[in-house]
Amino acid sequence: MCSEMHIASTSKALEYKRMATKHDTETLLERQTLKPPPLYQVALLNDDYTPMEFVVAIIQEYFNKDRETATQIMLSVHRYGKGVCGVFSKDIACTKVEFVLTHARKAGHPLQCVMEEV
Repeated sequence: MCSEMHIASTSKALEYKRMATKHDTETLLERQTLKPPPLYQVALLNDDYTPMEFVVAIIQEYFNKDRETATQIMLSVHRYGKGVCGVFSKDIACTKVEFVLTHARKAGHPLQCVMEEV
């Protein structure tokens, strides 16, 4: 008899919990409209000292571009002063900027890499 009462009360408690959870979820979804996280473009800036081949190598290594695409981005940097290498979430963009700057400094080049919100 006790186990039947316990099962009945447990069953009733689970039913209330399901109702409460469903109601809470519906209310939460009504109140919450999530926006996608902002994206950032990572770009290289032109300077008069960094060799073009080094820029192509950086683009290939850190942005996983093939040689032809990397060359096109490098030419944008050279001709227009800036070349966009990719669009990423904030954390990934920040990490890529730091990697590029660190690599350039270790190689003795003044290459600039920036991130801008899209």
